[in-house]
Amino acid sequence: MAEQSISSTDWNYGDMLDALALALPASQPALVHDGRVVTWAEFDKRTNNLAANLLAAGLEPGDKVAFYLRNGPAYSELLAACFKGRLVHVNVNYRYLDDELAYIVDNSDAAAVVYSAEFAAQAETLAGRSSKVSCWLEVSESGSAPQNGFAKSFDHVANDGTGAPLSIERSGDDLLFLYTGGTTGMPKGVMWTQREQWLSGTAGASPATDGVAPANLDEHVANVRTHGGPTLVPCCPQMHGTGLFTTIGALTSGGTIVTLTAPSFDPEELFEVIEQHQVTSLAIVGDAFAKPMVRVLDENPGRWDLSSLQGALSSGVMWSPEVKQALLKHAPQMVLTDSFGASEAVGFGRSDTTIDGGTEVARFMLGEHCKVFSESFEEILPGSEEVGFVARGGAIPLGYYKDEEKTAKTFPVINGARYSIPGDYCRVEADGTLILLGRGSVCINTAGEKVYPEEVEEVLKTHADVVDALVVGLPDEKWGQMVSAVVQLEPGCEFNEDTLKQHVRGALAGYKTPKAILAKDNLGRASNGKADYKAITAFARAELGR
Repeated sequence: MAEQSISSTDWNYGDMLDALALALPASQPALVHDGRVVTWAEFDKRTNNLAANLLAAGLEPGDKVAFYLRNGPAYSELLAACFKGRLVHVNVNYRYLDDELAYIVDNSDAAAVVYSAEFAAQAETLAGRSSKVSCWLEVSESGSAPQNGFAKSFDHVANDGTGAPLSIERSGDDLLFLYTGGTTGMPKGVMWTQREQWLSGTAGASPATDGVAPANLDEHVANVRTHGGPTLVPCCPQMHGTGLFTTIGALTSGGTIVTLTAPSFDPEELFEVIEQHQVTSLAIVGDAFAKPMVRVLDENPGRWDLSSLQGALSSGVMWSPEVKQALLKHAPQMVLTDSFGASEAVGFGRSDTTIDGGTEVARFMLGEHCKVFSESFEEILPGSEEVGFVARGGAIPLGYYKDEEKTAKTFPVINGARYSIPGDYCRVEADGTLILLGRGSVCINTAGEKVYPEEVEEVLKTHADVVDALVVGLPDEKWGQMVSAVVQLEPGCEFNEDTLKQHVRGALAGYKTPKAILAKDNLGRASNGKADYKAITAFARAELGR
């Protein structure tokens, strides 16, 4: 087949994947999972079929597809199919319960839901509440028929067709959504165009001579041919930003995605996979992943060959210097990259650590397109010692789906330029070092998962024994922050921590359940009903010795 013209600079992931399928060896692995290898030729055919069949089923360009999936080949295949068919990725947290699932599907206006067979019962309940969804696909690793009669087999759809490329004109304005928590506790869909998402930082990770990003698609494909792509293990969920964006970066760089099989992170499985498949890159979420890795390596010195590893990237939670150096003792050739970003923007700052050293925790080099502003939008100059909000200009999202008010607040126009300001307090030193101080809101970040207090508080207050509740995040060595609650009980009621935890767990995803609940006679709300989170945090820290 003759190679198509690929000189466009209007970056679109579907066009990139089409071009790479022509340029890469047909037998090169694209996906690896539990011993199964999907070559780039197979990946191209299956994703072309998926895209064509979704469109044939009535979906139209711009329609949303909900990904209710754990890490695995189906996530990458469906992602590529959406890019090729101009459909919009919608990530669904597989830890969500019925109400949370229904909210995401409804809020995103999803026209299709693709779910793992293990979630068939939840999908059946969801189907009864989601009238907008016209297409359901069930993913089964065993190849068995769908458990739900309203669903089709994902594999059958992927294998049904000639696998020919789609005759479709795409655009860099084609969207992908990344759902993240909102200040009200309700998730919000961050709308990225593929062009801006690529230019925001993915391009910098592509194989380019001397680290220079390619000028056009021809040059990018030439770089891939010359340098090859990474072999990546997304250790963290692909349905979160770190796992999703690194997956996109590896696929659009002609690489290989290797996924783990255990439902919870298993370091031993990871190291076996690294050795077997010569993995070069890892995506993790700070100490929550790195500490178990170090522990297993310390207990098994020299057991695995990790010489293929070139680097690991973390984003979303604390990655302490001590843990980085402990990991580098077992793989001294690696570069460990701590990336400071958010669902609303990437590239705020980064910190690289090698065996020779790195920076202190929460210190990053300010990104090229970033500034720090005061609350009145006055620019804070490096070295001033003033505290402000870090802002990212240039390649940023369009905003939040169906939320103009929140979009205007998070993506303001300052001096004629548009910025993304998720709300991270920081200080910038004279040399450009960014010192992260914390979120301006009361958002709790526990092992990379965002938990907003109001959501948990409202569930606690539905318990008959509870008058009022406040939820805060306390420092935790393993999780970064641990969800903690303080409740005010109805007169005469006895405090039972386990009962209240079970009450929350029955309504919300497990990671939102407080790890500690305390009782207090009065929560000290102001006369206007506003909570004093600072005082409650101090009380909880004193009571729990944190």
